[in-house]
Amino acid sequence: MKMMMKTLFAALACVLFVAASPLKSGYEVGDTVADFKLKNVNGKMVSLSDYASSKGVIVIFDCNTCPYSKAYNDRILELNKNFASKGFPVVAIQPNDPAISPGDSFDEMVKLAEKKKYDFPYLFDETQSVAKTFGATNTPHVFLLKNNGGKFSVAYIGAIDDAPRDASGVSKKYVEEAIDAILGSKEVPSTKTKAIGCTIKWKNA
Repeated sequence: MKMMMKTLFAALACVLFVAASPLKSGYEVGDTVADFKLKNVNGKMVSLSDYASSKGVIVIFDCNTCPYSKAYNDRILELNKNFASKGFPVVAIQPNDPAISPGDSFDEMVKLAEKKKYDFPYLFDETQSVAKTFGATNTPHVFLLKNNGGKFSVAYIGAIDDAPRDASGVSKKYVEEAIDAILGSKEVPSTKTKAIGCTIKWKNA
């Protein structure tokens, strides 16, 4: 009888532990990324699979209005300038709901891309499904993807560097260091950092 009770309590504890454990939300380092297709500011649809011949992709969830995003505009342009030719182009994705943040509407995205002369896709995640699938929480929020034989996996998640407010204060360039490590067939030195920025403006339920 005592053995039966112990077994019952053990089983109950296991169930409670599982119930209390949070469900996984978004990608982790090493996860394979599903393809997606979103509208670019030029009106054309862009898919992750369009980059099948690239060594990887720098996916950055970003927006027009966040002060942190504005502070990173030039650095994001620089990332694409330095690494697209090495096989790691930038793909920016705007996930904010324009009903909450009007400055992040598609029309405003087009204006910003033209003003800043974006030479990389700036995609509108209108349903916010891609941001949720990735587990993006902030703008900007980087997911560095590595191409493994046609399938993309996550190599790094987090911030672009360690100076979100001021480019002159950068001492650690997380994304650049990660790409350099991958290109050199080395381990990525930091696979995850905290993304500093504005929280994504999610649609009201």
